Amino acid sequence: MQEPQREIRATYTATSITVYQAYSPEIGLPAVREGRFPASWKRDRMTWIKPSFLWMMYRCGWATKVDQETVLSVEITRDGFESALRGACLSSYVPGVHPDRATWQRQLKRAPARIQWDPERDLRLQPLPYRSLQLGLSGETARLYADEWTVGIRDVTPLAHEIHTLVRDGDLDAASRLLPREGPYPASAELLAHLRP
Repeated sequence: MQEPQREIRATYTATSITVYQAYSPEIGLPAVREGRFPASWKRDRMTWIKPSFLWMMYRCGWATKVDQETVLSVEITRDGFESALRGACLSSYVPGVHPDRATWQRQLKRAPARIQWDPERDLRLQPLPYRSLQLGLSGETARLYADEWTVGIRDVTPLAHEIHTLVRDGDLDAASRLLPREGPYPASAELLAHLRP
């Protein structure tokens, strides 16, 4: 069966969704220890969260890139996640979604969150022919993410390294078995209508 071109794929429960971020150990390790983002985490900057584990691996190079050596699995409330989606604007102008470029620019300036649909990745981090969601949070939305929506934070760096080793060794079946189980997130059509071309 063919995958939908744009879909949120994630690990989720009835009340929460798991997203991924990568940080330096100075930010990531205290976040894991305290179960929340430390005071040194800049709440006034845009932060991007990714429901796709493999897209995070692509972005951080299996936790090898500078300042991305600690990969966090962040469980947040579905209510928070969905409120960010409702207020989000696509990060680039798309004819058919936006009436014109000027309207999109006005929406983008006001929006508390931004959406990008980027190519999903396979175990070798090659692009797949369908896209996964990246969600950028700014201003009050970033603060809510860090201080109110977060249910728990885990360090999945060892898992990233283990899967990467299996991929390098050519054992893709074993690597695949270790991946977090992600499925289509049950978002209503209304929730995503303004975010799909």
